[in-house]
Amino acid sequence: MNTLEKKFSYVDYLWDDKKANALGDDQVALFLYRSNILGADLRITNYGGGNTSCKTIEKDPLTNEEVEVMWVKGSGGDIGTLTRSGIAGLYTDRLRNLKNVYGGLSDEDRMVGLFNHCIYDLDSKAPSIDTPLHGLLPFAHIDHLHPDALIAVAAAKDSEKVTKEIWGDTMGWVPWQRPGFDLGLQLEKCLNDNPGIRGIVLGSHGLFTWGDTSYECYMNSLEVIEMASEYINKKIKEKGSVFGGQKMESLPKEERLEKAAQLMPLLRGLCSSENRMIGHFSDNDVVLEFINSHDLARLAPLGTSCPDHFLRTKIQPLVLSLNKNENLEDTKAVLAKLEPAFEQYRKEYADYYNTCKKANSPAMRDPNPVIIIYPGVGMFSFSKDKQTTRVASEFYINAINVMRGAEAITEYTSLPRQEAFDIEYWLLEEAKLQRMPKEKPLSRKVALVTGAGGGIGKAICDKLAAEGAVVVLTDINEESLIEANATYKRDVSTYAVCDVTNTDSIAAAYKKACLEFGGVDIVVHSAGLAISKALEDTTDKDWNILQNILVKGQFDLAKQFSAITRKQNLGGDYISIASKNGLVAGPNNVAYGTAKAAQQHMVRLLAAELAKDKVRVNTVNPDGVIVGSKIWEGAWAEGRAKANGITVEELPAFYAKRNLLNEIITPADIANGVFTLVGILDKSTGNIINVDGGMANAFVR
Repeated sequence: MNTLEKKFSYVDYLWDDKKANALGDDQVALFLYRSNILGADLRITNYGGGNTSCKTIEKDPLTNEEVEVMWVKGSGGDIGTLTRSGIAGLYTDRLRNLKNVYGGLSDEDRMVGLFNHCIYDLDSKAPSIDTPLHGLLPFAHIDHLHPDALIAVAAAKDSEKVTKEIWGDTMGWVPWQRPGFDLGLQLEKCLNDNPGIRGIVLGSHGLFTWGDTSYECYMNSLEVIEMASEYINKKIKEKGSVFGGQKMESLPKEERLEKAAQLMPLLRGLCSSENRMIGHFSDNDVVLEFINSHDLARLAPLGTSCPDHFLRTKIQPLVLSLNKNENLEDTKAVLAKLEPAFEQYRKEYADYYNTCKKANSPAMRDPNPVIIIYPGVGMFSFSKDKQTTRVASEFYINAINVMRGAEAITEYTSLPRQEAFDIEYWLLEEAKLQRMPKEKPLSRKVALVTGAGGGIGKAICDKLAAEGAVVVLTDINEESLIEANATYKRDVSTYAVCDVTNTDSIAAAYKKACLEFGGVDIVVHSAGLAISKALEDTTDKDWNILQNILVKGQFDLAKQFSAITRKQNLGGDYISIASKNGLVAGPNNVAYGTAKAAQQHMVRLLAAELAKDKVRVNTVNPDGVIVGSKIWEGAWAEGRAKANGITVEELPAFYAKRNLLNEIITPADIANGVFTLVGILDKSTGNIINVDGGMANAFVR
């Protein structure tokens, strides 16, 4: 790492000469490298925020002449993960020539369509609304970033004066204006009026900086951000406190987590009045300083300033009036306090929409809050999937940092509601939303699976995740869980060590699910073991362990799941992975077969009882799942081989031949059975699906 990294106190210096030099003189590769390291620091810009560009000289394939091409982050991309496939390449001259046909602010949306006529690289990502902001400036490398410190300057009262105080004549300033072609013209004018400046502050928005090389641009961005950060830190020290000081103390960490886990299913249910949501909880120091402060009540209703913030967080959060020591076990009493607060939030959002809408505005979107603040405890966020809700939380933390800095400088100012609405309900923004891929069948759902460290349980998690669910893997073996959990991308899964024979251990797994995702929609009891012995060889220990894992475990899981579903009021699915052996009487199987039969009948009983809560309870019966099943790794295989007079090695072929379809049954087949029940047969409860290739003696009717 370079020695220059010590130069900065408030941002991370991540440029690595060795990595950069390996890219040679490939300016596009260097621009992508710069983008990725800038995006790696959330204080500089958050997921999906900001954009970067570079300009190169290329040979025009139509004329064979050398032309300038601008490479810029495409629509909907993220600079932290940007690759060649995520950028757009445009003829710079053609983009600049659009000035000749621009018809003013009313022409902004049409201009975006014209960007496609400027495409040089036919593999380009769709150009974003910010494309002209880069194209109308002459610099080879440009960064448009949303650093907390810079937005604090941009959102502070007297922002232009503050900009001058920090950077003198070296920085330009442009007042708030919605992104688009005209803002690009304003940046061009600012540069022409102030030649030699190193960057421009966009009022209430962010920062533009540039350089002749990718490295110079990177260093310029970091230096400008560092100067703003130093200025803010000095102001905070002068004031002695932020946000008016602390109004209350937070609960201790463990108590905060306990409160959050208890409250999350209730909040999730209320936030899901129109669309089911996935939750996220944060209680870091930045959050606690803000939510416990005297100024929370004044600042939170003002809303965020940067468009990237409020597009993900809504214009303002819902602040709960619950006492931090509230008894959350009294669900009815808590709901009596929460429901009016949610109703009022929805009403205010509808008023905001109706007051600001225009004749061609898209229909009002979900009026429920995205960010929910519980003073003394923490901050919750809810959105369509884990990544979106986590990012919303991160963006609101950015917004907190902006308010913190702006209040230290002078006074925080937010965007006028009409300006915010015009961004939120911009037809181009709506078009972007309409282009989003169709959601998968299990999107917005949380699944908890026992025995998920391998075998059938892991296959079930794989299938549910592939169909859009977030999954909580549980197993008694942590080593297996860590390995299994590592196979998923971020925001898809979590794990909890869980002994299904222990009620407290089950409760801890559900707590983890609630803290991580907001609740639980699907439970699959796949944990188990099999013991094959003759009656005279079956011990009390054999009997008890099978009853405890398969039957009592199923009971405890269902009981605690039922309590969560009642809080959420969203219904749910409970699936028992039983066995053909619960239906068929066979030799050397009294303890296992009895436990499996008990599981199957418990499903029928639960289905009858939980239907009033819209919880569907069903059974999947495997048989002969030898390849990939943990049960068949030990004594069970030996017992079944002995019972059938064959060797262990002959078991797969033996079991395949004995079913009607002559098929080998795999864990993936069982997972498909589970998905059928939770993703397709949404009006089925109390049923059994046999996944056994067809065993006539196991037919249920």
